[in-house]
Amino acid sequence: MAMADLSAIGHLTSDTSEVAMPSHRQRRVAEQIHRELSLLLMLEARDPRLADVTITAVDITPDLMLARVSFTVMAEGDEKVSEAQAGLERATGFLRTQLAARLQLRFMPHLAFELDKSAAYGRRIDELLGELAKEGDHPIPDDSPRRSPPSEGHAGPLAAGDQSEAAWDEQQPD
Repeated sequence: MAMADLSAIGHLTSDTSEVAMPSHRQRRVAEQIHRELSLLLMLEARDPRLADVTITAVDITPDLMLARVSFTVMAEGDEKVSEAQAGLERATGFLRTQLAARLQLRFMPHLAFELDKSAAYGRRIDELLGELAKEGDHPIPDDSPRRSPPSEGHAGPLAAGDQSEAAWDEQQPD
């Protein structure tokens, strides 16, 4: 069942205008669904389109009727992503049945699969940083903390009375 189909069912969707912290029960159910879905895809799914699928997150509505499952595909390419999406949509019934047998819930939430684009975004950032490093004109900034001499009345990294500012300056590399 596609996400568009689920949104037509009023009681399955939640109002997204307010962002509330998930309850303890929501977090616990989402974690259980995440863990069990990952195991199902890894051990029991026979569809080859699901071989490179990794579940990254599960968000569940407050009424526990809809679970939005974010996933990534380790294989590159839009074709692989669309195949994985189709495979997940096809396997939704099997996955819900297996989850219902494994989880102690009164109602099994509907599963809505959506692509998690954060991994692709991170890879793109890495590529851009790599290109900048190759150019050499723009060195990648050093993330190490900067040490400055202590100001008057502030001991800084030195213990009070241990060393003067002149001794501090001698310690710093030129």
